[in-house]
Amino acid sequence: MYTPRAFAETDLARLDALIARDAFVTLITGRDDGTPEVSHLPVRYARDGARIVLEGHWARPNPQARHSGKALAIVHGPHAYVSPSAYPDKAQAARVPTWNYAVAHLHGVLERIEDTDALADLVDRLSAHFEASVGRDWRFEYEDPRLVRQLAGIVGFRLVVERIELKFKLSQNHPRVNQQAVIDDLSTRADSAAHEVAALMRGSIDTAD
Repeated sequence: MYTPRAFAETDLARLDALIARDAFVTLITGRDDGTPEVSHLPVRYARDGARIVLEGHWARPNPQARHSGKALAIVHGPHAYVSPSAYPDKAQAARVPTWNYAVAHLHGVLERIEDTDALADLVDRLSAHFEASVGRDWRFEYEDPRLVRQLAGIVGFRLVVERIELKFKLSQNHPRVNQQAVIDDLSTRADSAAHEVAALMRGSIDTAD
């Protein structure tokens, strides 16, 4: 990922916040012919210091479910269009449109999970996490043969992350007055993502002070 130094982020707490906001990732692997295989999947995220693991599962017919080895998971953060009209120095500096956003690329190695007991545990932990996030309480019932049979239709995975790229493009390459003007502009929009970007920008300014 192209990441100018001004936009590079190293604080893993910001990665925690991105995945907590949206755990529906884009998982990319390579086919034998060099073309990419792409899936969009919910994942369970765990971090212990710098050690990060993502877990999830594919439908068994998904061609990516046959893959093990190197992979890339993209964590999508909020993003918003930035109009040059927001900049106080738009005329003097000939400002142009741009886009502000936050994103993470997690590079690592995929391990497939096909053992029935391990799959049951994975589905139970995934469902417990996401059910709690919506105030529900469905759990995998290990003794229900109907649920156990359905495990044959999925393949689990574990992505052990080896390299992390965090990019927070939040107008850091602009003077402070422009940054504040963009925050003010984004905050007036009827768009929750724009408000999230404004909040990220505000946090970056506070951290820099």
